Amino acid sequence: MADFFAPLRLRLDEDALLSNWRWLKGKGGGAACGAAVKANGYGLGSVEVMRRLLAEGCRDFFVSNWAEAMALEPLVEEGISLSVLHGVRDEDMATALSSRARPVLCSPRQIARWKAADGGPCDVMVDTGMNRLGLDWRGDVAGQAAGLTVVTLLSHLVSADEDASFSQTQLERFSLLRTSVPAARYSLANSAGICLGPTYGFDMTRPGLALYGGIPRSEAVGHIRQVVFPEAQILQRRRVPAGDTIGYNATHVATADMEIAVLNLGYADGYLRGFSGRGWMRAGDMVLPVIGRVSMDLTAVDVSTLPEVGEGDWLTVDYKLDEAGRISGLSQYELLTGLGTRFDRLWN
Repeated sequence: MADFFAPLRLRLDEDALLSNWRWLKGKGGGAACGAAVKANGYGLGSVEVMRRLLAEGCRDFFVSNWAEAMALEPLVEEGISLSVLHGVRDEDMATALSSRARPVLCSPRQIARWKAADGGPCDVMVDTGMNRLGLDWRGDVAGQAAGLTVVTLLSHLVSADEDASFSQTQLERFSLLRTSVPAARYSLANSAGICLGPTYGFDMTRPGLALYGGIPRSEAVGHIRQVVFPEAQILQRRRVPAGDTIGYNATHVATADMEIAVLNLGYADGYLRGFSGRGWMRAGDMVLPVIGRVSMDLTAVDVSTLPEVGEGDWLTVDYKLDEAGRISGLSQYELLTGLGTRFDRLWN
């Protein structure tokens, strides 16, 4: 059977991924630099991301649930740490007890469940203000964690991507917990927290977004490189006469005769309707605007100035995350993790 190639592909830049990790590691002030590889490696493919980061020296990885952990279990060897951020449900216990991954215990019930099963080393999440997962920092965290072999005590910053005083408040709360809750190491900073400076680094940082080309704060501009380059194939080139409309609900009316290319790309692939009439494609140095409404599987672009492109040619989606976020109204996280399964993922 011949190889089949999709009409969509993600060009993934390994050099950029590793450069981003090295920069984040350097910003951590001597802390170990881990990697969040949840959500299938933020859409890039968790196995391939983890393999590359392992080769670069990363030793600590984080996923959200046990299904994600099992996909990466074959890569976990001596000295490699894989933590499951959502802890353990009753349904997870058999898998968790036999796994080389560790649960990040997030509630008193999870702690009780793990103790009752004589579970081994674990991590513990403390909520210092997010009011999401974790033990309440105001409670008896030391007492709740007593009897556990805690490898990493973690918390998560609420608004490190903003110049908000609450990050300092969380830093102070976590610093107090460090003096009272025994653990082998302590971890607070995500990508944005790393940018706040080495005080937030503690023993280990946990970058996610910035690894994959996202800009969490202005300090990362000029240092974090784009990793993901979506490309879409042209299905048809067509002439649209003046006065005709393009796409659903006739949101674009041709003011003059024009040429469009219809791409095999739409909101089912994560290229959402927020790009309608606002997004851009590129052919080399040529910038080609998205015309009309993005539909489920198709997007039209104006190629009137580019007579040489046509059916079968490829265009690059303008997808630098901070700029694409401003254009579409989506967060950089949504832009990455929403990239669908219909893309071939091709590493350089």
